[in-house]
Amino acid sequence: MRNLIKKFLNVKTVKIKSIKIDKLKNIVTVSLEPTKGQKYLCPICGKKAKYYDKGKGIRHWRALDLGSMQVLIEGEAPRVNCKKHGVHTAKVPWARHQSTFTLDFENTVTWLSLHCSRKTVAEFMRISWNTVGPIISRCKKDADSHPEHRFNNLKRIGIDETSFKKGHKYLTVIVDHDKNSVIWVHEKHGKEVLKQFLEELTPEQRAGIECYSADGARWISETMTEYCPNAQRCLDSYHLVEWVNAALDEVRTEAWHKAKEEEEANTKKKPGRPKKGEEKDKTAQAIKGSATALGKAPEHLTETQKAKIDFIARTDRKLYRAYCLKEMIRTLIKLPANEIDKALKSWLWKASHSRIPAIYELQKKIRRHINAILNTAKYKLSNARIEAMNNKIKLTIRMAYGFRNIENLKDMIMLRCSHIPIFLPGRTCFGHTY
Repeated sequence: MRNLIKKFLNVKTVKIKSIKIDKLKNIVTVSLEPTKGQKYLCPICGKKAKYYDKGKGIRHWRALDLGSMQVLIEGEAPRVNCKKHGVHTAKVPWARHQSTFTLDFENTVTWLSLHCSRKTVAEFMRISWNTVGPIISRCKKDADSHPEHRFNNLKRIGIDETSFKKGHKYLTVIVDHDKNSVIWVHEKHGKEVLKQFLEELTPEQRAGIECYSADGARWISETMTEYCPNAQRCLDSYHLVEWVNAALDEVRTEAWHKAKEEEEANTKKKPGRPKKGEEKDKTAQAIKGSATALGKAPEHLTETQKAKIDFIARTDRKLYRAYCLKEMIRTLIKLPANEIDKALKSWLWKASHSRIPAIYELQKKIRRHINAILNTAKYKLSNARIEAMNNKIKLTIRMAYGFRNIENLKDMIMLRCSHIPIFLPGRTCFGHTY
């Protein structure tokens, strides 16, 4: 019976002193005592330490349920005086330091948190809502005991920021493109935050970074130039097309306002219904509803959307010219690296002579980032991977209905996006190898 209980609790170096069953409260209490070799260990370094005092006496730890019954582990929790770390509660074989739950219980909670909402986990495991976050942090610390190893052999990284709460609250996220994993995440964004990451790297690690992908933010390029002068900046096609679509939408809005003014000027308000055969000018309405059609690639347009583009080509040459310039830059970024330079310079010339203010300002912006665009074609590096990570982060926040503690959120992101394995008890070993 005692061996069966040990198997169930997944503990080895312990002695079972007693087993109590409270039928009224539906609770099983197992009283345990560490073996002689496991007594009086420092919880931080795991080495033998001197007995200090009995601490708070008998303590209880929540274990995994036995069917419908809750299981509690009962045991003494004396304090020890470690030469290196001072006075702490002695380590026990079945739980982590400063935890009131067993190892298997916390591992199960963390695994479920990666696959279910935080509310579901709290209800299923019969624990408080606010308890899940600290459990996640303890498991992450245990599984990722050497986080500095993630900075080894960095060559290609991605830098971006993502919002995580209302009120302009952001996280800065750093991704290793080669390992497809998040290597660093921190609250806020800007120069100081990025400097903090780069200063955590050794000079050799900073020198090893060959290229990085980012959006057009100046603070990223300025900081990277300061710390990693040899790293090449890459501006992925996603942000480039986003800039072009924003400029095109500005031209469309201007064309819509102009068409609406002309429509109102040409329309005479007469009493009664319009005469038979008299048609209302629908140019403004067509331009207003063309945003989706103008933003899509021609091969993906529906018949209705193609008709809208044809209507714009006949009625508004300026807007259609802006649309053609958008399509030109969308196709040229797919060209081979040895052809994109000439094609991009040709596009810049056409954009600068388009006599469209929004497109003219766009070409000035692209000229400032032309080297980064060419590097993207050369190194085949984009921010698509980090944008996908940002979607994972937003999904994590939604599943948890928000995180009150930013450290718990950061630990959850690292567990979900950094290949740190969390296993259910009895399935495989708990830990992480790089």
